[in-house]
Amino acid sequence: MSIDFFGGAANEGPAGPPKCSAKGCRSAAAWVLVWNNPKLHTPDRRKTWLACEEHREHLSQFLSVRGFLKETVALADWTED
Repeated sequence: MSIDFFGGAANEGPAGPPKCSAKGCRSAAAWVLVWNNPKLHTPDRRKTWLACEEHREHLSQFLSVRGFLKETVALADWTED
């Protein structure tokens, strides 16, 4: 399975803790939204967005309406395997 992060990696890096993927948001991420666009990606491919508490519902709804959202995992519990 291939996993790509949009908005930063799960581990803290040189730029500090991972940030929310919502446009313009610089809050610390608390959630990983795992998704796949079946028109563009193979079935085993997984993309990820990071979300803060404030934007979790909005980003989840955006992906869900399109049928892309596969799962939502707390960042603290996230593993790439």
